[in-house]
Amino acid sequence: MRDIDELTCVDDPAWPELQEMIAAGPAPVRVLPPAPEEAHRSLLQMQVTTRSTLGSLAWHTGGLLLDDGWVRVFGGGSSADGGLPGLARVNRFPSVPDPAWSPPAGLVVGHDVVGGVFALNGGNPSAAGRPGAPGQMTYFAPDTLAWEALDMGHSDWVLWMLSGRPDGFYEGLRWPTWREEAAALAPDQGISVFPFLWSKEAHDDLAGTSRRPVPMREVIGVAADFARRAGPLDPGFLGEV
Repeated sequence: MRDIDELTCVDDPAWPELQEMIAAGPAPVRVLPPAPEEAHRSLLQMQVTTRSTLGSLAWHTGGLLLDDGWVRVFGGGSSADGGLPGLARVNRFPSVPDPAWSPPAGLVVGHDVVGGVFALNGGNPSAAGRPGAPGQMTYFAPDTLAWEALDMGHSDWVLWMLSGRPDGFYEGLRWPTWREEAAALAPDQGISVFPFLWSKEAHDDLAGTSRRPVPMREVIGVAADFARRAGPLDPGFLGEV
């Protein structure tokens, strides 16, 4: 395995360009400070350098809160304001870096506050019940309880998120006061929607649903349970928060 200096002391690191895009982009972004030990563990296990977007986010940030916290992009983990888990915790990395270990279904790299999950496919997506090609992004949609292929890699996904273009992607999942409700959350909270987002009632009248802040693990857990019982197939691992 490459040591931490080999992974971080690189030519052409991605972080300066990412900082510029964050500052210039239309989407509100909050950059959380990293927890050094978790950032170190994440980078060593993934064995990616800070030349990549994934490595830079893991090393330089505790994660990103986009669109007033509607989307959480995982980095090295942070304890600020209730904290955002890092890639190591979310994906249950070994406590000691293990070159033989990899996430069984793929790497969970982001959540949104209503239970959507962004994951980077592993080497055999079809065996994990996921669409798309190896190394491409997928999304577990909380309104359909199914995975969708995004046809882009992690770096392009982050740039897409920073561009403001996900407004169209979230059509049908955002109600008139979504931004205010997301901004009021702590980083470890999500929004419980009832009737559930996958119900006919929510599809017909999303603005008329009842919503409340709850721990993010509850939002993810409820969606996973319903998907296993009534969805098209078991969604598999959705991340630990």
